[in-house]
Amino acid sequence: MRKNFKAKPILYPQPVFIIASYDENGNADAMNAAWGGIADADKIFMCIGSHKSTENILARRAFTVSMGSAEQVVACDYVGIVSASNEPEKMKKSGFHTTKSEHVDAPLIDELPLALECKLISYDPETGYMFGEIVNISVDERILDENDHILPERLRPIIFDGANASYHVIGEKVGNAFCDGAALK
Repeated sequence: MRKNFKAKPILYPQPVFIIASYDENGNADAMNAAWGGIADADKIFMCIGSHKSTENILARRAFTVSMGSAEQVVACDYVGIVSASNEPEKMKKSGFHTTKSEHVDAPLIDELPLALECKLISYDPETGYMFGEIVNISVDERILDENDHILPERLRPIIFDGANASYHVIGEKVGNAFCDGAALK
């Protein structure tokens, strides 16, 4: 038997994206967003609405998107519930440290080991839909194996559970993409 929940933004997994940008004074800012994903081979889509980060991105035309991690869940949640408009020490209080991206005019968050460095393609203020061009992916070597493959068990990305207002870590490997289904051919 199934139960109907009407129309709600519940989908699994919903990645926890931490979007980082610089404000008008060159100060780093970050926000937590769960509504987004890959839009093409070199594009990302985000629904971010009107935030201080939105102003920053529109002014600088650049941003980074990092995966939230289990080790940083408190800081990731904090940057989602506090606005830099109200708390100028937001980044300091979060415990995040930043390094300027070599590829776009936006910060990389040192504690988050996977980041997409993006240039703004478009933003629709009516819908909050934002598209960015991925110009580089920056990966901390601590989450790579000896062949430079990303190891999810080292990244420990978190997802947002909108139905229960909670975060969960992505866990065990259960199959091999583009391979296991061949058994049914």
